[in-house]
Amino acid sequence: MPWDDRSKKITAFTDSRMRLNISHLTKYEYDKPVHYALQQVRLTPKSHVSQTVLTWDITVEGGRKELEFTDQHDNLVTLISLDEEQSEIGIHCQGEVETIEQSGIVGQQYGDTPLWYFKRSTTLTKPGEQIHDLVTSPVVHTRDDLTRLHALSGLVAKALSYKKGQTTPQTTAEDALRAGYGVCQDQTHVFLSAARLLGFPARYVSGYLMMDDRVEQDASHAWAEAWVESLGWTGFDVSNGISPDERYVRVATGLDYRDAAPISGIRIGDAKESMIITVHVHR
Repeated sequence: MPWDDRSKKITAFTDSRMRLNISHLTKYEYDKPVHYALQQVRLTPKSHVSQTVLTWDITVEGGRKELEFTDQHDNLVTLISLDEEQSEIGIHCQGEVETIEQSGIVGQQYGDTPLWYFKRSTTLTKPGEQIHDLVTSPVVHTRDDLTRLHALSGLVAKALSYKKGQTTPQTTAEDALRAGYGVCQDQTHVFLSAARLLGFPARYVSGYLMMDDRVEQDASHAWAEAWVESLGWTGFDVSNGISPDERYVRVATGLDYRDAAPISGIRIGDAKESMIITVHVHR
């Protein structure tokens, strides 16, 4: 499942609340019938301090829902299987979410996962020489934690400019930073790696963002959250240089993209796969 391939274009709004309508269609097509495929779908947002899910539904064409469960990151996961000998499957998510401006503050940690768990490196976020060099900058060594993290976000955006089609879901934070370009997933991974190196618990967030220049989008969005002692979990969108506001809808979290990927799965057979994604987000 690809991530958004550019920084989202957004402008300032005066409203502190919004009701967002979201439609997200993912369609897989195969050049010959597939014997078996199973997808993990993390596309159901949950209500919390900055958003209330009013309606949400997932419909499937060419497959069926097998079961739902909550994973270790409190993401609601729907398992969807492809009907036998099918050559295409469509997964359509649609609903309304009311959001409120919280300056990116999600708040306290809930559940059984300890904060130290979010200091762990993963294959995608393991720091190397490039990220170690990044955190030596004086701008990320101020006294105030929130100021440090905003400075880090700006530093990552400056070091990792947007360039489409040059990275993949397997690109590591270190490799993206070495290249000097990437997309929102790469910027988020670099931020996570550097923040953890500085001692902050940090996690990956996938979700939606309403843009000001279009309703239809290529994919969902990604940003980071870091633990600020006086505030709790606080969001940082490196791509746009802001903390998430009422235009954002959180869907899934994890240590990196793999934990929070909107759709991931397996299939049996050598059929070639193509994928079409259409996302609409509007007031």
